Amino acid sequence: MFGALRVKDGKSLTFTSRSRNSKGYIKLLEKIERAIPRGLIYLIADNLSTHKSALLREWLTEHPRIEHAFIPKGAAWLNMIEVWWRLFRRQALAGIDFADSYEIDYATRVATRQLNRKAKPWVWGRPPKPPRHRRRTFVYRL
Repeated sequence: MFGALRVKDGKSLTFTSRSRNSKGYIKLLEKIERAIPRGLIYLIADNLSTHKSALLREWLTEHPRIEHAFIPKGAAWLNMIEVWWRLFRRQALAGIDFADSYEIDYATRVATRQLNRKAKPWVWGRPPKPPRHRRRTFVYRL
């Protein structure tokens, strides 16, 4: 499975591939490029070898709209899509036995559609605590 998360609105894009290689990753980038027709695309990826191959670097030189950056090694928690993948796995894959790749593809499309319906902008970190209206005041008598 390949996927991308647009942090601005929380929408995602996924697709299944027979193998996790550079050609599949380039296919994902093409889908991202079609989904965002104008402006620069800033892409943050982890340090997989498929994200750094010669084939991919050649493709990126032909597509200057896509800015490709990498998160530091050992810091996957910085990448917001990791949290999204956890939600996706819970929605699409938890407790299910698949008979073939077509069922996996169908479950991926359905879960992505469902998650996109309730998508909200992603903010890194925890939301602030709500303000307390009634604070206790302590009065000491002497």
